[in-house]
Amino acid sequence: MVVILAAAIFMLAIAVWNAIAWPAIQQQGAASGSTLSILIPARNEEENLPECLEAAMRQSPSVCEILVYDDHSTDRTSAVVADFARRDPRVRVLPPVDLPEGWHGKAFACSRLAEAARGEWMLFLDADARLTGDVAASIVAEAEARAVTLLSPWPGLELVGAAERLLMPLLNVVVFTLFPAPLSLRYRLPSLGLAHGACILVRRQEYEMVGGHALVRGEIFEDTALARAWRASGMAGICLDGRRVVRVRMYRSFSGIWRGFQKNFYLAFRRPASFWLFLFLHFAVFVLPAPLALASLGRGAGDPSPWLALAAGWAIRLTQAARFGYPAWSALAHPFSEAVLIALGVSSWYRVRLGGGVEWKGRRYRG
Repeated sequence: MVVILAAAIFMLAIAVWNAIAWPAIQQQGAASGSTLSILIPARNEEENLPECLEAAMRQSPSVCEILVYDDHSTDRTSAVVADFARRDPRVRVLPPVDLPEGWHGKAFACSRLAEAARGEWMLFLDADARLTGDVAASIVAEAEARAVTLLSPWPGLELVGAAERLLMPLLNVVVFTLFPAPLSLRYRLPSLGLAHGACILVRRQEYEMVGGHALVRGEIFEDTALARAWRASGMAGICLDGRRVVRVRMYRSFSGIWRGFQKNFYLAFRRPASFWLFLFLHFAVFVLPAPLALASLGRGAGDPSPWLALAAGWAIRLTQAARFGYPAWSALAHPFSEAVLIALGVSSWYRVRLGGGVEWKGRRYRG
């Protein structure tokens, strides 16, 4: 139990350090004079696209175009884009072409968009992401001020239902209890590359120089893979807290969360050993202390380690609630949320290894 407590305290220290020392993108940065293309890959996104496009169209004239790649949608995605194109000439839909062998859908969609774009900078934006105001020029200005050619604003999470409030903050728990975000700004090691696929800004010249999304054509997590490949190529790329400039509501129900993360949970790990080590770590640090602490209630004074480890888990969630704007009450259910996370991971492993792969939006992923 001492080892578990030490691990919990270490992860709490990383979470607190990230909360205190990781900078945010300035909402009102100096306007950039560079031209910018907003690029949106979309597959069956008729529900998300209207708000995304409305926000994109509110950007300043530095946004010279808003391109949407219709990735073989079976809903009204193209019709929605066409409606907006009649309101703003910057909006245009790109028709789909067959997905080449060896490519995953999103990476290929982004590659097609980049080929058609003409701005000096390109902002890849998911259809469920919303720019919070006239902030696109500020994101470019931030990149120019920091002398980087890839900048990913880590989006704020829009949490509506109970399932979202309980489970979606785990996305940041997973990342920011292990990843030293402030350190990644000081040292340009490829292993410290990080990006969130909902919002990635790149400068065209360097994007074409490194090979673009062809570098990560077969990656499930093409975002962080691109950030690491960018650094490995000698380019400067960083990830900043972008919750004030972009928001995202990734899933709208428990079933949506389950299916959404099931598709990439197991496949996010390059080696099975890393996957099982991750599950064991989260079980030991965040789930096991709860039953051990409850079992100690009837035994009087005893080992306080389970309670201290449980408190560390709560403190992590409360720290992130304060930094990212989550409801504090959801922190109390952290052991339950982590148990769901572990069950989801096992389900993802089963579907990939034994169940023929995981399906998402009509495509099947097997690794």
